[in-house]
Amino acid sequence: MNLAYWLARAGRAIPDAPAVGFGKKTVHDYRALSIRAAKLAGGLLAMGLKRGDRVAIISKNQPDYVAIMFGIMHAGLSGVPANAKLHGAELGYILEHSGARACFVSEDMEADVSAHAPKSLEKLIRIKGPEYERLLQTGPALVAEVSGDHLAWLFYTSGTTGRPKGAMLTHRNLNWASHAYLTEVDETNTGDPILHAAPMSHGSGMYIMPHVAKGGVNVVPESGSFDPEEIFALIDKWPRMSMFAAPTMIKRLVDSSADCNADNLRTFVWGGAPMYVEDVRRALGRFGPKLAQIYGQGESPMTITKLSKREVADSAHPRWLDRIGSAGTPYSCLEVRIGGAKDNPLPAGEIGEILCRGDVVMAGYWKNEEATKKTLANGWLHTGDVGAFDEEGYLTLKDRSKDMIISGGSNIYPREVEEILLKHGKVREVSVIGRPDTEWGEVVVAYVVGDAGEKELDSLCLSNIARFKRPKHYVFVDALPKNNYGKILKTELRERDAKGVRNA
Repeated sequence: MNLAYWLARAGRAIPDAPAVGFGKKTVHDYRALSIRAAKLAGGLLAMGLKRGDRVAIISKNQPDYVAIMFGIMHAGLSGVPANAKLHGAELGYILEHSGARACFVSEDMEADVSAHAPKSLEKLIRIKGPEYERLLQTGPALVAEVSGDHLAWLFYTSGTTGRPKGAMLTHRNLNWASHAYLTEVDETNTGDPILHAAPMSHGSGMYIMPHVAKGGVNVVPESGSFDPEEIFALIDKWPRMSMFAAPTMIKRLVDSSADCNADNLRTFVWGGAPMYVEDVRRALGRFGPKLAQIYGQGESPMTITKLSKREVADSAHPRWLDRIGSAGTPYSCLEVRIGGAKDNPLPAGEIGEILCRGDVVMAGYWKNEEATKKTLANGWLHTGDVGAFDEEGYLTLKDRSKDMIISGGSNIYPREVEEILLKHGKVREVSVIGRPDTEWGEVVVAYVVGDAGEKELDSLCLSNIARFKRPKHYVFVDALPKNNYGKILKTELRERDAKGVRNA
């Protein structure tokens, strides 16, 4: 089934209900939003795009994101939501690799995307620009009939090779993920709002769909950024507000001196990284029993395990502290196990790789059969994350992939940064690790062997990768720790860094 039917249904059943908010104002009701998406679909098809063609969206959060997302699906096309924080060269790779024929781009991103656009991209459409407005003048299209296996989103997720991989998410995948959210994380009704303070191209955007399915309101802050005072003001304006946030965002909200009417809050859903137990306790103290946790990844979109609001708030439970330090229990729509040799299940308490399978798991990686076979070996999604179940079925994460850094909820793979730094002629060796940080969870630290200057390396990174991926600190050393085979020992390097031993 085409998920665009959810919007078409809402346009008929609750036409006057608010659908999209911008700041404190409603900008579209469901009648207007459904017509807008249908016209965008008609315009894209009139442009010559055919079912299954990829259409990218490169934009910071804005109200039109919802109509564009559903317009692409309405036409039977496949969306490619790209992180607007990425460097132009990184976005160019995604456009080329996905084979996107068209791309919607916000005005602030247009020049950068245009400078790196591949020849395969036929149309760069500035949102709210003249061509965009012409699309909206086209007659509305009927919702395309597609199967559940039809590609809905091509979601590019970071990979250890330094190049992102495109996780193929079908209409069936997103249907299951949406229902999992509504039934096990955040009960949502007509008129219930969700605030998109995190990127709509990623985690927060996954929750656009379930809110449309239930007739909720997708609200975008006017600032386009994360500002605690603005968020609290919007919670005052929109009763029963929910929001997806990284732990660092919730910590900033807890620490803010601004007033917040917690009675208007429905749910703060945190994900992207574990939250310190003490931070959970402080958030409960300020906001009450309004916090839920999810654990997932792009390949099983936002859907592997969850910790409900009831479980997070149940301080009377004898194992409460263990529970809020865990990632919760598996969703009912998939199986999760800790895999040992040949992916055989390990008993409670034993540590191994987290594996899962079910209708929510991706169809595979776009144009990457080798990675697909490896990641989906034996019918299980191999997450690359390490963890253990306890006797009650609660999952505790022991590591997030072998070397991945999670900073402010964003995944950063060291090799990608290392490859850029090694482009400098005076860098002989480099190893990038994550250093624990109370605000960001982790910050990027580069250990460098060579004579390059910090400013030169910083400039090199800013010219090639997204700003949030560049090292926060550079440590210049005479040598890096290695084993007998010459492999750099990141574990030993992290231990040295934690002890403050920089050059031993």
